[in-house]
Amino acid sequence: MNALVYADGSVKNAMPSYFYSPPLDISVAFPQATPASLFPPCASDYFQLDDLLTPKEHAIRKKVRECMEKEIAPIMTECWEKAKFPFHVIPKLGALGIAGGTIKGYGCPGHSITGSAVALAEVARVDASCSTFILVHSSLAMLTIALCGSEAQKQKYLPSLAQLQTIACWALTEPDNGSDASALNTTATKVEGGWILEGQKRWIGNSTFADVLVIFARNTTTNQINGFIIKKDAPGLTVTKIDNKIGLRIVQNGDIVMRKVFVPDEDKIAGVNSFKDTSKVLAVSRVMVAWQPIGISMGIYDMCHRYLKERKQFGAPLAAFQINQQKLVQMLGNIQAMILVGWRLCKLYESGKMTPGHASLGKSWITLRARETAALGRELLGGNGILADFLVAKAFCDLEPIYTYEGTYDINTLITGREVTSFASFKTVAQRSRL
Repeated sequence: MNALVYADGSVKNAMPSYFYSPPLDISVAFPQATPASLFPPCASDYFQLDDLLTPKEHAIRKKVRECMEKEIAPIMTECWEKAKFPFHVIPKLGALGIAGGTIKGYGCPGHSITGSAVALAEVARVDASCSTFILVHSSLAMLTIALCGSEAQKQKYLPSLAQLQTIACWALTEPDNGSDASALNTTATKVEGGWILEGQKRWIGNSTFADVLVIFARNTTTNQINGFIIKKDAPGLTVTKIDNKIGLRIVQNGDIVMRKVFVPDEDKIAGVNSFKDTSKVLAVSRVMVAWQPIGISMGIYDMCHRYLKERKQFGAPLAAFQINQQKLVQMLGNIQAMILVGWRLCKLYESGKMTPGHASLGKSWITLRARETAALGRELLGGNGILADFLVAKAFCDLEPIYTYEGTYDINTLITGREVTSFASFKTVAQRSRL
């Protein structure tokens, strides 16, 4: 039954009996180095960021690190390979008290932005997909409701979202509008008692299973961007998963299609009256996104640091070779610089001095250095650098969407360039962009 019959009628013998055997466990197949399911201790905070943190910030960092290493590290490789979300760990992530981040009241933790950032980095250190799940839910969807929603909306939605009892997504990007996000085609038309939404969104994280969908659409009367809250299974709403991603495979990105979806007046977000109103949310989220590649790079370094000391070739640990030490130290230097830039961004935000250019430079530069760090880690692990079991290959791929979302490297560079030169380069031959 396993024979192969070719077009000319020839037959190849059946596959060997062991062809269908399950793969060896990685610890049996390669006993010389420990896989990422048993996560390495942190060796990447060389300049001791803890000295810059308050006791509360240090405590949440430690709490998240312990949870991620214990609960997520053992399952992340299989979930990533299968592109499936580990729904059973949501209560454990909810118990950490990081959803809602900087929001005060309504059951939210009210962390400083520094505390929220280092917590997200600790999630990303072990698994980037889990950090994106938290980022979308907390720093985008929840923060939009907190900053722009009515008091009734805050009381209705935020408490359960803060416990991860309900999950949210945030839908701005469309098939035709990525970097030029303000040029939305999704429409919102006023009718008696509410609004009718028509349109399509793409790349929306958490959307396939979200209970609450924060949607941005163009008001057909004012031509301005407004915000709306749609509940799952609303008539006319469909969400389908985007398959075949090479990065952040655990994140459930979806295509959202809205066909005459009715949204009652009470679920229109009153504080979103133009595209500019999204900027106060994006200012926080862009800082948070900058800390994702910091955490990812720390995990890569920690994995390589342990691997080089365990793996031996030519009668010595790989860590004993000069070229490997040079690459490892280059990675370490990148990470220290990335941490300090991220920390300074937090302090600028807390003091009210952070500008869009600051946030964009931080995000673009940090992701650039993170890609370099991942490439060096990939080299250090040799053949095992292409296996998700040893983290680096998985992290290498996970960095690619982060390099692109929340503003591509080039778009963020131009935002900073506009700020430092006073010339906006966002324009086409025909017209200037809304940015």
